[in-house]
Order: sequence, then C-alpha cells, then structure tokens
Amino acid sequence: MRRIAILLMAFATCAALAQTPPAQEAIPTLTLDDAIRLALQRNKNLKVSSYLPGIARANLLVARGAFDPSLVAERLYQSSQFNDSVGPIPINDLTKIDTYSAGVQGLLPVGTLYQITASTIETRDVYNGITQNYQTFGGFSVTQPLLKGFGLAANLEQVRIQKANRSISDLTYQLSAINTVTNVIVDYSNLQLAHDQLESAQAENALANRQVRENEEKYKAGSTSQSDVLEMRAYASEFVEQILIAERAVRDAQNALREMIGEETFFEDEPLFVLAPMPIPEVTVDRRSDVQRALLMRPDYQIARFGIVQDRAVEAAARNRLLPQVDFQGGYGYNGSAMSFSASKQMVEDRMNPSVSAGLVVTVPLTFAVGRGTLRAAKLTREQAEESLSSMAADIAVAVAAADGQVETSRKRVAADQTEVSLAKQALEAEEKKNKAGTGSTISVIQQQQILATAESAVSYALAAERQAVAVYDQTLGTTLERYHVKLTDEWSVDARLPSETASH
Repeated sequence: MRRIAILLMAFATCAALAQTPPAQEAIPTLTLDDAIRLALQRNKNLKVSSYLPGIARANLLVARGAFDPSLVAERLYQSSQFNDSVGPIPINDLTKIDTYSAGVQGLLPVGTLYQITASTIETRDVYNGITQNYQTFGGFSVTQPLLKGFGLAANLEQVRIQKANRSISDLTYQLSAINTVTNVIVDYSNLQLAHDQLESAQAENALANRQVRENEEKYKAGSTSQSDVLEMRAYASEFVEQILIAERAVRDAQNALREMIGEETFFEDEPLFVLAPMPIPEVTVDRRSDVQRALLMRPDYQIARFGIVQDRAVEAAARNRLLPQVDFQGGYGYNGSAMSFSASKQMVEDRMNPSVSAGLVVTVPLTFAVGRGTLRAAKLTREQAEESLSSMAADIAVAVAAADGQVETSRKRVAADQTEVSLAKQALEAEEKKNKAGTGSTISVIQQQQILATAESAVSYALAAERQAVAVYDQTLGTTLERYHVKLTDEWSVDARLPSETASH
C-alpha cells in the first residue's frame, strides 16, 4: 500500500508540472544607449557612408603614385637589307641591329622629368664578311619646365585635392554618424511618447470604467439617475478608439526605431520593446560660445572649408597653366664603342667619351584663351565657395539661436504643464468628492477627467519636445558624438562606448 501511495503522489506531481504553463521568456529592456550602439553597428545608411574614407584614401594613393619612379626596359630588333651592284659585281648589304636598354624614369613634384638609362646597341653588318660593333651608353637626361609646369602648385594639384577630399570623406562619415545618432534619439523619444500616450489612454479608460461602476452602484442605491450612468458609459466608450489609435502609433514608432537600428523585417506579431526611462542630458546654453563651437565642431562647415582648399589648388594650377611653355632639356653620360660588349661597357665604366646636351624648348600659345578661361572659372568658383561659406556661417548662427531657444522653451513647457497636471488632479479629486457627496454631477467629473487627460498629454509632448530639443541642440553644435562618447576609429568604423557600458566596467 505504501508503494502504491508513493506512485500516486509521483503521478500527481508530474501531472501538476505538465499542466503548469512554461515561463515566458522575458523581453529585455532596450535603453537609449543600446539603441544608439545597435544603430552605429548596423544602420544601413551609415554603412554606405563608411566606404567613403577608404575610397578617398585610395584616390590619394593614386595621386601620390604619379611621382613614383618606374623601371623601363627595352629590347628592339631591326634588320635592313640593300641590293645593288657596281658593274658586274653584285652587292648584298644586310645590317642587323639589336637594342637593349634599361633604366629608371619619373616625375618630381617640381615638374622635373628625369630618366637614368643604360643602353647597348649591337650592330652586325654582313658585307663581304661580318662586321660587329657595340655602342654603349650610360647617363641621364632631364626635362625641367621653367615657367608652365614648374613648381608645386602645378604638379601637386591632384595630391592637394585628394588630401582635402580625404578629410571631406572623414567629415562626411562623421556627419552621417551624427545624423544617425540624432535620428535614433528622436525615434526613441517618439516611441516613448507613443507608449506614454497609450498608457495615458489605458489609465483614463480604467478611471472611466471605475466611475461607471461607481455610478451603477449609486444608481442601484437610488442616489443617482440613470442618465448619469449612461453619460459615464458613453464617456468610457470613447477610449476604445483612442487605445486602438495609440496602439497603432506605438507599433509604427517601434518600426521606425527598428529600421534605424538595422532591422529588416517588420511583422505585427513581434514583441514590443520595453523601454527604459530616457534621460535628458544637462545642457548649459550660451548663445555666443555656442556659435563659435558650432563653427569649430560641425562637419558640414568643415567640409565647406576643405572644399575651398580644393578650389584654391585648382586656381593655383590654372594660374600656372596660363604661362608660356619654356622647358630646359639636358643630359649627361658616357659612350663606349668596341667590337665586344665587355670592352664597350668598360669604356662607359671608365667614364670615357663624355656626352653632354643642353637646350631650351619654347612654346607660346597665340591667344591664351584656354588658360585665361580656365583661370577665370577657377577664380570665380573659389570666390563662390567663400561666399557660400560665409552664408553657411550665418545660417549656423540662426540655427544655433533656434536650438538654444527650443531648449529653453521646452524646459519651461515641461514645468508649466506639470503644474497644470498637479492642479487638474486636485480639481478632479474635489469633483469626485462632491459627486460622491451628492453635491456634484457626473458631467463635472467627466469634464475634470478630460482636463486632466489633456494636461497629462501635454506633459508627455513637452517632455518629448525637450528630449528632441536637446538632441537637435547637440546636432546643431556638432557635439552629438562627444555627448554620447562615440569615437570614429582609424579603420573608419565606430567605437561606441556609451555611459551604460562604461559604468558596467
């Protein structure tokens, strides 16, 4: 019997465990820091921008490669035959020439074209026997522009343009990172606002349903009229639609945030994020210093400045091309000529038979129309860019003033709306007490509930406005990455060490 009792107890325990529903996996909380980190790692627009620095560095390598020396080797064979006769004697003259040369050539940043060459010409003349000769040369030659094509401005144009473009690409990537972080903050704030609106609608619905139950009990007790009960039921039914709209807003706001953090699928059955309270960073507004900081930190303003650097490089090169072409050409070396290659080469090594050349080549265009037009266009382009930079500085000053003002205004809105909520709660409590005492009315309670709901909604919107105002303030000053401790590494990727991560370490 005892054994049977033990088996029955074990069976009952197993049955109870089988009927116990499995514990649902808890949905992790998504903090703002987590959302920013995920976006920096997975946002598709930011990944597209991450290729720009690498491309710019490759183009700079190409521009600098124009001054790399080149190894040049040549092998040439030539054969010439002449058939003639002197009286009855036929003449058959066959000449064979083999040319071998090797050397190094290149271009210097000042425009010098140089070539260091070693060459041998083997000549075999077949005429009444074989005559063989080796002519060897070792030396160098240079072509040096003296006007057009001379100097760093003329020859480093592309290097200077690509160096500036490298900085522009880094700044463009930085700007993309700033915009990504700002958009994440805005989307996270919007999602939190949507959750707040949904919770507010649900709370108001619960409050209205409680009032319905209280009115029904009072109606049964004969202390209120049926019209009061119907009015409260009608009022409570309004929240069904509000809750549906709020739930839709939450789903849409979450999809927007999920896209920012690199998600690709958006299904209705996906769980909703559990959000952590979004902190509002402390911001000290100083209108004068904020403008100067924005001009120093904003990537788009620095991009415009580097654009002017490129325009100046183009203008300097165009000014050089307007000059006449005057080139110095010269060379120096040693020659050898012998019946054998070794003897001919030895003569060069012994510095016998020196060879010297020098001269000028002058080319003067008759109109200089191309040069004058190119220089004029380059100068106007540079002046236009400078005016555009000045206009951008003024726009930034206006944007900073607006961002500063929005931060201050949103703070005041939050304080004012919170005060209104406190007063509305007190008024609602007073009306509820009056209604319970029989000196008030259901209509008055409903009106106070609506006033409280409007005030609480205003607080939610004011808090969202303050969060986004601070985000836009950082974006306007170019300090977003600094605020959230985001660093762009030399490998043109992001290293996001956010406050929550550093605190955990």
